[in-house]
Amino acid sequence: MVGGSDGQAPPDATEPKHRRKSPRLAAARAEEAEAEAVAEQGPGGALEEDEHPFQTPDSLTRPSIKAYRTIGSSSTYCLQENQIKEKAKTCDSKEPEKQAGHQPNLYTSLRERKSDFLEKSREHHSTTSQCDGESQSGFHKGWTLLLILLIGVLLYYAPWSGMTSLLDATLSSRDTEILQEFRTRMKKLKNTYQSQDPNLWKRANVFLEKHLNASHLHLEPAILLFTAGQEAEKALRCLSNEIADAFALSQNATTIKINGADKAVLDSDVVKLEVDKELSSGFREGKKVAVVHRFELLPAGSTLIFYKYCDHENAAFKDVALLLTVLLDEQSLRRSLTLQEVEEKVRDFLWAKFTSSDVPSSYNSMDTDKLSGLWSRISHLVLPVWPEKGLPVEGCT
Repeated sequence: MVGGSDGQAPPDATEPKHRRKSPRLAAARAEEAEAEAVAEQGPGGALEEDEHPFQTPDSLTRPSIKAYRTIGSSSTYCLQENQIKEKAKTCDSKEPEKQAGHQPNLYTSLRERKSDFLEKSREHHSTTSQCDGESQSGFHKGWTLLLILLIGVLLYYAPWSGMTSLLDATLSSRDTEILQEFRTRMKKLKNTYQSQDPNLWKRANVFLEKHLNASHLHLEPAILLFTAGQEAEKALRCLSNEIADAFALSQNATTIKINGADKAVLDSDVVKLEVDKELSSGFREGKKVAVVHRFELLPAGSTLIFYKYCDHENAAFKDVALLLTVLLDEQSLRRSLTLQEVEEKVRDFLWAKFTSSDVPSSYNSMDTDKLSGLWSRISHLVLPVWPEKGLPVEGCT
């Protein structure tokens, strides 16, 4: 049985059968068609229709891959995509310039402010540098002028400084000779007057050497007051004379000597004038020391002349020495007395002597205030003198 069991006839053998299309053949034909289309469009391909597809901010989104993909060519797709990205970057760089003319841009504003700040900083730095330069220039000029002035002064005074140095050296040498001569003479006196207290030599040396030293400024004269009891009258006179001579002879000078006992009976004003004349003329002639023996015997009023010669600040002669002697009424001084006690004893004795109503005209010429001022001027250094054995019978040289 040729037919089927269902009685239907088989298909006509001459009728063309529809075959299933091959996938490879379809792909090849599609590639050929696309290649022809690309050839017809030209070298630019689909991009030539619109040369600037991404010139607006809205076009910065990634385009559809389907629109630009070359079918069957992955390398062509990558090339096109890279070109798109480059154009997008170009648009991003140009976008601030396009928007600057239409609306304010924060980036542009900050850039302008930074530019202004940098410009002002440069101007300030330039001005500061200029001022600093002018200041330094003025500073250097000032130092240059000062240096020139200093050199001029040195050149002007160089000869004088040499002479001054030579003079100072000469004075220093002379000063040393004077001090050495005085010390030698005082050492001999100490060996002669061996009964005296060691404090007498020590204090007298220091006090008088200060005035012999030319490096010390003489602001006031050297005032020494020697005192003794009746038993040491001769030692008092001799010792005061020889200390005064040692001071004067070391300076190639002589001594002024005034004896109070010779003026005790004279009028107070007359004695004042005589003492003033002897002291002033002697010191002007170059004598360096005066000895006033028996100071307590001078008329009370006449002693006020020593304000002029013994003042602390306004003495008429400041580079001289005055040695005063006071002989007490009591027979002897105890060696146990301190220097302070000896000074108080002399002060009380002069108070009684110069202010007593028993002394003619003394009270009218001297009072407590005047005597206080006088005592403060003559009591710089009060030293006791003890009796000495072996002294010449007829006075002292």
